Amino acid sequence: MDFSTLAKKRFSCRKFKDDEVEQEKIDIILDSAIAAPTAVNKQPQKILVLTDKDKLEKLNECTKYSFDAPLCFIICCDRDKAYSRGYDGKNSAEIDASIVTTHMMLQAQDIGLGTTWVMAFNPQKIRECFSIPDNLEIVALLPTGYPADDAPVSPNHFQTVDINKMVSYNNF
Repeated sequence: MDFSTLAKKRFSCRKFKDDEVEQEKIDIILDSAIAAPTAVNKQPQKILVLTDKDKLEKLNECTKYSFDAPLCFIICCDRDKAYSRGYDGKNSAEIDASIVTTHMMLQAQDIGLGTTWVMAFNPQKIRECFSIPDNLEIVALLPTGYPADDAPVSPNHFQTVDINKMVSYNNF
């Protein structure tokens, strides 16, 4: 599938089949995370993969948006391992982790899986439930699985801003 088609076909999947995701597909998604560009290639991301049913059930204590997916990636970053811009100290860790997450989402779509990027979660509860070290910032949850046959696409998915309101050339 070409990239334009892939980008337009992907939607936030909020209903999954119960089918487990094969380790081979998990590995493909993780390979895309490694391939994602990060500032100065520091790769400050850390990813926790949840496949165990008990762990996935525990996730429901941390967010109401797990959608009972059979797989969830918890994407974190380590600010101390990321690049910081010399001019103002802006740290790239969260940006890098977001790029990684985007690569993972698109890769999942390309191999027939659905995802949704979840930011609505209790970070302290996730930290406690999954023993996430204090030096890691939890950036995103990525519930993943085979989309249910009747997985709805949100009507908001098709609403976009006019390109002329989003883009300016040479100055604002």
